[in-house]
Amino acid sequence: MKYTGSKIFVECLKEQGVDIIFGYPGGKVIFLYDELNNNTDSIKQIVTTHEQGAAHAADGYARSTGKIGVCIATSGPGATNLVTGIATAYMDSVPMVAFTGQVGKKDLGKDSFQEIDITGITIPITKHNYIVKEVSELANTIREAFAIAGEGRPGPVLVDICVNASVDECEYEPMDVSKGNFLKKHAGIRHDRVSDEDIEKAAAAINEAKKPYIITGGGVIISKTNELLTEIARKGRIPVATTLMGLGGFPSNDGLCTGLIGMHGSKTSNLAATHCDLLIAVGARFSDRVTSSIKNFAPNAKVMHIDIDPAEIGKNIPVDYPLCGYMDDILERLLEKLDKKKESEWVDKINVWRAKFPLSYLDDGKAVKPQTVVKKLYKHTEGNAIIVTEVGQNQIWAAQWYKFTQPRTYLSSGGLGTMGYGLGAAIGAQLANPDKKVINVAGDGSFRMNMQELATAVTYKLPIVIAILNNNTRGMVRQWQTLFLNKRYAATTIDDCVDYVALAEAFGAIGIRVDDPADVDDVIQRALSETKRPVVIDFRIDKDDNVYPIVPPGAAIKDVITEI
Repeated sequence: MKYTGSKIFVECLKEQGVDIIFGYPGGKVIFLYDELNNNTDSIKQIVTTHEQGAAHAADGYARSTGKIGVCIATSGPGATNLVTGIATAYMDSVPMVAFTGQVGKKDLGKDSFQEIDITGITIPITKHNYIVKEVSELANTIREAFAIAGEGRPGPVLVDICVNASVDECEYEPMDVSKGNFLKKHAGIRHDRVSDEDIEKAAAAINEAKKPYIITGGGVIISKTNELLTEIARKGRIPVATTLMGLGGFPSNDGLCTGLIGMHGSKTSNLAATHCDLLIAVGARFSDRVTSSIKNFAPNAKVMHIDIDPAEIGKNIPVDYPLCGYMDDILERLLEKLDKKKESEWVDKINVWRAKFPLSYLDDGKAVKPQTVVKKLYKHTEGNAIIVTEVGQNQIWAAQWYKFTQPRTYLSSGGLGTMGYGLGAAIGAQLANPDKKVINVAGDGSFRMNMQELATAVTYKLPIVIAILNNNTRGMVRQWQTLFLNKRYAATTIDDCVDYVALAEAFGAIGIRVDDPADVDDVIQRALSETKRPVVIDFRIDKDDNVYPIVPPGAAIKDVITEI
């Protein structure tokens, strides 16, 4: 049967099971939107207020479900507005397919209106990208794009569609994509099974270690191996630290969990990494925010690295036991060969550190404290919310003080550190999880980046709670200026007195200001009871409320500052 490219586009989305697409219309995607409009019974269109919001929404949808997020924008500035969201997804291995419109094939290379080489721009921040110049190329390109986005270490793929390919016709053959192989041209994605010999060596190393220590990363969540990892830790009585991306991959309320590791890690986690004799990194990439000084990171340990991406193994830290492959296969085989252990001197030592160096802060009850706000959010949601964050102090306070026991419940921009990520991602997460409460923990600086997406949340009646920890400053930068630049404050004070309550109401949301700590509980309960509108809570906190612990840049992680 002959279909237009636009109809082929929609049929291919249906093949992939796409139920929602985030985007913003424009001239070069007008025909794609026209066909989408004929299929609203199967694919829901969410029109955001800005294309960056669409990319972050697709990201939030993907992170909270494990499915591939989909977004669309027109050519030129529409496409470039997606770039930050695509880069955010790339850095955190989020499966996404981004579609962009492009000028017609005959107009390419002529500086045509809104022409931009978006495939050239996005080469470094996508797993792969395409430009579709002929309608005959469209169906299999889309199928291959989805296969690549979700296979192995996931990530974003961009498909740029020339406008002629959306209006021209060609033969279309429906396909069961679960039976197709669309990775033939990308054989490098394939992963060989780890040898039995390497599994034997790794298991022996764990069994013989006196002070083993696990670091869990985002790969545990992506690979759905959190339960396997938990079994391994409990069977071997191995303490576990988590990276920011690994939150929820191991229950943070488990007695073996030592909390975050690295720049803002607990002192217990950082001391454990420094003194362990076997460091087992599972789906983590040893970023600089985890290791700080490489030469002083786990100086007494052999290193085992379990990851699906061979490029990560040995990239930042020398590895003694490299295990590269599908994580479920590796962990299942390791679990079978592990000795069941009882409590050890090592676990006892860690418990001593935990008692001596608890995560703490001062709260005299006279002012609203950000840590208390997060603890109250945990209390009133009973730990069952999806917490999305912006980037900065708010991000770390949420990570430290909300107890994450399940995967896909902490969504944050870890690798790129994208201010403005949270609200768009919260929209995607709420639409994907209508029965869950979604809370965006924000700073006033980050919230301002994409606060226009409040209009999107109102339009689609999304009861997202936006908890702004408002200190009238760009808090994390100011904290660095306090600690490392002798309190020379440059460009960090936000003194324009934006009224976030009035702003929320102008968008049609609910706005509440909290400057009395006695009101925190009641306001949170009221916000959580709302079912049809977003609620913006302006928590007024002190500009000198800082994030602790913190490791000075370049220092060993054991030299963590716990307070000034």
